[in-house]
Amino acid sequence: MRMSREDFLRWPRKAVTLLGMSGVGKTHLANRLPKTNWFHYSGDYRIGTKYLEEAILDNIKRQAMQVDFLRDLLRSDSIYIASNISVHNLDPVSTFLGKLGNPALGGLPLEEFKRRQRLHALAESAAMCDVADFIDKAYDIYGYDHFLNDAGGSIVELDDPEALQTLIDHTVILYLQAGPDMEEELIRRAVSNPKPLYYREEFLDEKLAQYLQQEGLSSAEEIEPDLFVRWIFPHLARHRRPHYEALASAHGYTVNARDVAAVETEDDFLQLVAGAIGAHPG
Repeated sequence: MRMSREDFLRWPRKAVTLLGMSGVGKTHLANRLPKTNWFHYSGDYRIGTKYLEEAILDNIKRQAMQVDFLRDLLRSDSIYIASNISVHNLDPVSTFLGKLGNPALGGLPLEEFKRRQRLHALAESAAMCDVADFIDKAYDIYGYDHFLNDAGGSIVELDDPEALQTLIDHTVILYLQAGPDMEEELIRRAVSNPKPLYYREEFLDEKLAQYLQQEGLSSAEEIEPDLFVRWIFPHLARHRRPHYEALASAHGYTVNARDVAAVETEDDFLQLVAGAIGAHPG
């Protein structure tokens, strides 16, 4: 959504989508907004509690059924399993997504990995399509004046015009742009602690072929999962950067992610967004 700086500041029911790499400060901004006035919508939380809830639980149950003690209790309905997903704890979603590689090292075979990637993409699209309804629901049911959509880093990978159009039509899109130094810092952080990631299938196929050739491996099942995530993440970050920039240039606004650290209050946040709009009026 495009508007003038003044229109944004006067907007009685503000709705903002935060866009950018993991670690650029989206959570920092969300935590600086008063929880009495702002509804914090997490795309990953919606994915885990709505669209992938059953798949996540099935994955956990498969692991539990491999333990004799737990299998007997589950089969007799003596215990039940539930995932404790929260906005601040999305590990069940990451665990389901998994890492590509040798199953003996905790990895997933290529076809199973791709199946889960496709499910995640569908779930993320659905979660973003829900944003418009949740803006109204947050106000009509819960009484929140304003709405913050904390979009996942993979939002620009979606092949779903409807999902992106929902965000364009109903929210101000704010891209938190990491400069070269910060991007390298985020890459170092991700490499030191490799986590499951979503990859667009064409990108994955291209990079997987490169990695197998480089390492002299014949199949994805020979890969050490963490090593592959460490290798591919810098490629992924640089692949996504122009997609973030294109979306922000066409439909949103951009701020330097370094400026996010200075935001301490709601007014600081509003001035950050208003300044970005003023610098690049629609």
